[in-house]
Amino acid sequence: MAECCCNPQKDQHGTCCTPMPGWVLGALKTPAGEVCRVSTEWSWPDQWGRIKSRISAFRMKYPVGPGLYAVGEPGPESDVMVTANYKLSFDILRGALKGLNAWILVLDTMGINVWCAAGKGTFGTGELIRRIRETQLDRIVNHKRVIVPQLGAVGVSAHEVREESGFSVHFGPVYARDIPAYIHSDYTASPGMRSIRFSLMDRLVLTPMEVLPAMKNYFIYALLILVIFGLQPGAIGWEKVWAGGSPFLLLGLVSVFAGAFATPLLLHFIPSRSFGIKGWIAGVILIFPALGLMHWPQTGHGLLILFSCLFFPAVSSYLALQFTGSTPFTGRSGVEKELKIAVPLYGAALAASFAVLILFKLKEWGIV
Repeated sequence: MAECCCNPQKDQHGTCCTPMPGWVLGALKTPAGEVCRVSTEWSWPDQWGRIKSRISAFRMKYPVGPGLYAVGEPGPESDVMVTANYKLSFDILRGALKGLNAWILVLDTMGINVWCAAGKGTFGTGELIRRIRETQLDRIVNHKRVIVPQLGAVGVSAHEVREESGFSVHFGPVYARDIPAYIHSDYTASPGMRSIRFSLMDRLVLTPMEVLPAMKNYFIYALLILVIFGLQPGAIGWEKVWAGGSPFLLLGLVSVFAGAFATPLLLHFIPSRSFGIKGWIAGVILIFPALGLMHWPQTGHGLLILFSCLFFPAVSSYLALQFTGSTPFTGRSGVEKELKIAVPLYGAALAASFAVLILFKLKEWGIV
C-alpha cells in the first residue's frame, strides 16, 4: 500500500511499489533522499474517500504509506508535523498547511486515526522514535522538534522521545486548522486551541457509522421476527407473518433511530454520564409512545407489550453505547467499566424478552 517512488518504500528490487497518487506533486530532494511533495488541495477522489470513510467499513482500508512528506518547499528550518497513516487524518493535515512550508511525518498506525491509535498504542512513543530514525530526520532538519497533535498525547512520552532520538515533542492544537495560528503565536496554543467542541454537526457527521451497521443487523432481526410470528404448529401461517410481525419491524426501526441517531445528536441534553443509560432513556421516550399506536391481537397482547418494554429500550441502549468510541468524553477505563456492567444486563434483557415471546407463542398455540 506504499506510495512511492519519492517515498523511501520500494519493493525488493528497489522499484516503485505503486503509481504515485494524484495528491503527490513530485519529489523533493533532501540529504536523506527523495521525499514526496504533496498537494494541499483535495481532489474529487479525496472527497469521495472522505465520504466513504464516514459511511462504511472503507475507513478500515484507507491508509497512506508511513514516512516523510513535504508540503510546499520545506527546508532545514521548516516544522515537522506528526500524524497517523489514516488517509483522512493525513488529508485534513495537509489541507490545513496550505500556504506553509512544512514536513509531515506519518506514523504507521495500521490505518487508524490519531486519537484511536493513541489509545490502542500504535500512535506511540516507540513508533515515533522508529520513524524519526528511519526517515533520518536529523539529516533533513536543523532543529530538534516535532509537533504532535494534542489528541495523540496519551500515546507519546515526550521525555522518552527526547532521550532516544534527540527530538523534543511539542503538542500542537486539537484541530489541524489551528496549526497556522499556533505557529504564528510562537508555538503557543490558546485555551481555545486546547478545547474539543464536539458540536452538533460533529456528532451528526459520525451518525452514519452508527446507523448503517445497525441497519445491517436489522434485516437479520426483521427476518427472524417475521418467521417467529408466522410460525404455527407444523407450518408457517403466512397470514400471520405480516399481521403479527409488522409492529415489531416498526419498533425495531424506532430503537435503531433512538440509539444510533437520536442519542448521539442529543448527547448533551440526555441526563446521565453513562452512554448506556442515555440510550435506554432515549429508547423509552421514543418507543413507549409507539407502543400506543400498535394494533395488538386480543390473545396475549400483554406479553407482547412486556416483550417490547424489555427488548427495544435495551437495543437502543446497546447502540448508544457503541458511540463511546466516537466521542472525546470517554477513556478506555471508563468504557471498560461501563461494558462490565452493561453486557450482563443486555444478556439478561435479551433472555427475559425472548422467554416472554416464547410464552406468547405457546399461549397462541393453546399449549399453555
